Amino acid sequence: MRRSDEPVSKALESCSADILNYLARRVGPDDAPDLLGETMVTAWRRGRDLPDEPERARMWLFGIARGTLQNHARGARRRWALADRIRLHVQGETTAPPSDAGAEVRDAIERLDPDLAEVVRLVHWDGFSLTDAAELLGIPSSTVRGRYQRAKSELRAALSVEAPLA
Repeated sequence: MRRSDEPVSKALESCSADILNYLARRVGPDDAPDLLGETMVTAWRRGRDLPDEPERARMWLFGIARGTLQNHARGARRRWALADRIRLHVQGETTAPPSDAGAEVRDAIERLDPDLAEVVRLVHWDGFSLTDAAELLGIPSSTVRGRYQRAKSELRAALSVEAPLA
């Protein structure tokens, strides 16, 4: 540790629990540790600005934490705005089926063995071919074909469907 880092480290050591609580009260316990880390990095980068008086140093660190919070909030607003724009764009292209549409099929897929269910999801939900699904899963194509056939049989039985699945 360089000599100039020592005062910053001591100040952070004495205030980090309080800063973490400050951040957690504002963003919750999941994001607070990350924001504390960002606050610490900023404090170390700006270590030359650290006041000598302990109370002023504490206030300085909380000021950095506040700036970190503001950056976090701006980023969240940008992410939400982007998500809204994407939703509007996608909504114009397609409309979602009713929330209960296909519930019986989804339940039947959930009851399948996880390996069989994943093949069905990859093929029917994600649009992969059996060959692509095999590559994605890292298993031979013949294994995926077998799983797919077994999944179709089990789904037919579970749904009492006479016609074969696509």
